[in-house]
Amino acid sequence: MNDTLLLETRGNVLVMTINRPQARNAMDFETATAIAAALDELDSRDDLSIAVLTGAGGSFCSGMDLKGFLAGKRPSIPGRGFGGMTERPPRKVLIAAVEGYALAGGFELVLACDMVVASREAKFGLPEVKRGLAAAAGGLIRLPRRVPYHVAMEYALTGEMLPAERAYELGLVNRLTDAGGALDSALQLATVVGGNGPLAIAASKRVVAESGDWSREEMFVRQKPLLDPVFASADAREGAAAFAEKRKPAWSGK
Repeated sequence: MNDTLLLETRGNVLVMTINRPQARNAMDFETATAIAAALDELDSRDDLSIAVLTGAGGSFCSGMDLKGFLAGKRPSIPGRGFGGMTERPPRKVLIAAVEGYALAGGFELVLACDMVVASREAKFGLPEVKRGLAAAAGGLIRLPRRVPYHVAMEYALTGEMLPAERAYELGLVNRLTDAGGALDSALQLATVVGGNGPLAIAASKRVVAESGDWSREEMFVRQKPLLDPVFASADAREGAAAFAEKRKPAWSGK
């Protein structure tokens, strides 16, 4: 990994910190490549259940690095998208911990995450229209699935900033914190989630993420192959045994 993405493992949580504070963590090709590699590591390691994505220096991500763009290096990975993740998020759970600005591609990174913790001073936005562009890294697709239609239209078409407290009211943000507290709160949330069965977490995420366009007739049929392996797993038996024996489960991920 290069030094524009800092990685730290805390128990079964992988903390990924975009480390370009001099550019408000604007995304460049090298950082996008590092994020894609880190998410591959997350999904491949049995000892990791969840990741937290955040930014250094009081800002999350201000979007695409324009200097890199002008040099012909777009921060998108084929098949993975902007920042190495907007088109193909990880199989495991990803939480955004947002301080400061999450704008343009930075907001699209947030929208690709499964949960969001933000400082009350954080601001989100898709300002591309102000530059004659459009939010092509998932913002126009995901935002109306996260907030009401007319609200999504307002922020997609005006390019104005969405304050964190308003985002919380809309259900886009799970938890609000004081300034500087987003990462600690996200880690607390990750600890709760990560204490559960890893197979159950991954399968539950997949059903929630994919079932939005399933028809009523097919939804249980499509859910079955995703959840049956969870019920047949050693972890399912361990969870039942731990409950009966009044002890903490020892998950194996099998």
